Amino acid sequence: MRDFKSLAHTRWDCKYHVVFIPKRRRKLIYGKLRKRLGEVLHELARRKDCRIEEGHLMADHVHICISIPPKYSVSNVVGYLEGKSAITIARRFKGKQRNFAGEHFWARGYYVSTVGLDEEMVREYIRNQEQEDVRRDQLALGM
Repeated sequence: MRDFKSLAHTRWDCKYHVVFIPKRRRKLIYGKLRKRLGEVLHELARRKDCRIEEGHLMADHVHICISIPPKYSVSNVVGYLEGKSAITIARRFKGKQRNFAGEHFWARGYYVSTVGLDEEMVREYIRNQEQEDVRRDQLALGM
């Protein structure tokens, strides 16, 4: 049975697979930042009444399966997550307290696809992202 959520006049189940990357796809997500970033993204999603169903942080990109209420657009939520998390990163890991102009941690674009009835397949893909990257690298070396 699907887990439908409710708003005042709506029953919904809107899930999206979202991938976003640091500026110039630098390998910046490691160590203390990697440990804290998951918590930060979960908290920011909760503030927008969203829920991160599944997620995985790689050194150079982030995969999440996120449930977004229909009252918000995907671009609105992803922009919020990228913007507020960049400010948090600047505060906690770069020592900035204000004047965040020019602080660009995330690249402007992102990838999104609707999950629909393939939710379990998408969740499995996100869980096994690291093994998939290793497998793809081994195939590339073999050719």
